[in-house]
Amino acid sequence: MKIYTKKGDSGYTQLLGGTKVLKCNDQIECYGTIDELNAFIGNIYDQNINIHQKKFLKKIQNQLFNLGSIIAYDNTKQIKLPDFDSKNITLLENEIDLIDEEIPKLTTFILPSGHDIASKCHIARTICRRAERNIVKISKNKKKFLVYIKYLNRLSDYLFVLARFVIHSKGLSETKWEKDD
Repeated sequence: MKIYTKKGDSGYTQLLGGTKVLKCNDQIECYGTIDELNAFIGNIYDQNINIHQKKFLKKIQNQLFNLGSIIAYDNTKQIKLPDFDSKNITLLENEIDLIDEEIPKLTTFILPSGHDIASKCHIARTICRRAERNIVKISKNKKKFLVYIKYLNRLSDYLFVLARFVIHSKGLSETKWEKDD
């Protein structure tokens, strides 16, 4: 099977279920941003980080792949989608709490910098925030979307504390924001 189908050459693609839409469709933008986030988290996974964080990032990548498939679904056919519920949020919160015990209390705003891996975490965090905004945009107040919004909100928190953890574990100092600079 060839990787290229040429079906998207005219600017259209299909949602999961078969609905043909423009590639600039809000739903496509949403799961495309989730895919971008997943790729960037893969980049963090490939860095020199501890095995526990690697395992946790792999779990997040699988959850994001599940979320992307759910967001890509057009609700036209009966398709078995992966489960995605508040347990995913609880996992993130538990991990955030573990990391938070290891790092100094935050007393000021910090700049997204300080180490190559930490900077990658901050970039992933900003992509995550964009994915969250995209889901809010397509949610149209559907209650089922609330768990996805919460998950991405918590994931951005996790990426923030992971960046801080990286800096702390390397014995470095965070770069504090100086508003008068």
